[in-house]
This record gives sequence, structure tokens and C-alpha cells, in this order.
Amino acid sequence: MARLPSTTAHLRVLQQSFSEQMVEGEVAAGGFRWEFRWHFDRGELVVEPSLGRALIQDALLRFLVKSDYALEAGGDYCFTVRAAF
Repeated sequence: MARLPSTTAHLRVLQQSFSEQMVEGEVAAGGFRWEFRWHFDRGELVVEPSLGRALIQDALLRFLVKSDYALEAGGDYCFTVRAAF
């Protein structure tokens, strides 16, 4: 049976604001690099640039929702994306 493709994504939280209810950071995977802003009060995720955004956006949102209370500014995190980039 063939193994499912996977790519490790590396995330760094650059800024976190509970008063603005948002987290900003950067994520890199498979040679791509993006900046993101997540407004956790509305569940809104903005990922830039658009190049390759479709590869990371859903997996990033799932990771952020699952890990939101454990994330800290300056922290480095990893998660697995079930796709090969």
C-alpha cells in the first residue's frame, strides 16, 4: 500500500494580541514561505502571498484552531500537511 504524501510545515508566531484577538506569523513548507494573520474571534485567516496559498491554507487553519491557546509570540512550531509540495 502506498504511503500518503506529507510535508512538514514550520510556523513562527511573530505577534499575538488578545485585545485585537489575532495572531500574526510566518509559515514555510516545501520551499514556499507565507505570512499569515489569523483573527481567532472570527475564524478569519489571511495568507500572503497568493502563490501556493491553496497548498497551506486549510492545514494551517486546522493547526491554528487546534493549537491556539498553546501558541506564544516568538514560538516555533511544526505540523504535517498531507500533501507533497
